[in-house]
Amino acid sequence: MAEETVTPDEVARALAAAQEQIGTEAPPLAGRYPVEHDPIRRYCAAVDDLNPLFLDPEHAAGTRHGSVICPPLFVGYFACPGVWPPFSDEEDEQRGAGTFWGSGPRITTPGTRPINLTTEYELLKPVKVGDLLSVVSRFADVYIKPIRIDPNAFWRVTERTVTNQDGDVVAIVRSTGITYKEPEQDD
Repeated sequence: MAEETVTPDEVARALAAAQEQIGTEAPPLAGRYPVEHDPIRRYCAAVDDLNPLFLDPEHAAGTRHGSVICPPLFVGYFACPGVWPPFSDEEDEQRGAGTFWGSGPRITTPGTRPINLTTEYELLKPVKVGDLLSVVSRFADVYIKPIRIDPNAFWRVTERTVTNQDGDVVAIVRSTGITYKEPEQDD
């Protein structure tokens, strides 16, 4: 079913409503499992990372870390509750439906096609086997920036703060994504 063309006023109202949500945080999400060596081992095999800090408990014990640490880009696996088992509708609404990390508030945009463009990791402290991680997602920014197929593409910035069981911030993850309107939406 084709949608009607969105007017500039409707775009402006959608942007203003989305900007009111800037700074909103989603409820904290606890990782489903503690950081475990076997998933780290499987991840390293999949990405061909042979770093002994991730794979060799004896080697890692002799380093300043004292134990196996989690590869930095694998922190999100342990910081989130994952996608299985499925969440209730209420839980899905709280965490940002359809997202691995949770994304905070939903915003209404003229477009329906989302794409994640960038994810930046600021790694502040090593994550060790046995750590229990959690994440808080904060809606950091939204603005309109034209792309070739949609002059009213909505750009959204989400910031996720990952903490361990002691409340130490171990990572900050910033993602920028867009939601755009496909040409077919105007047909």
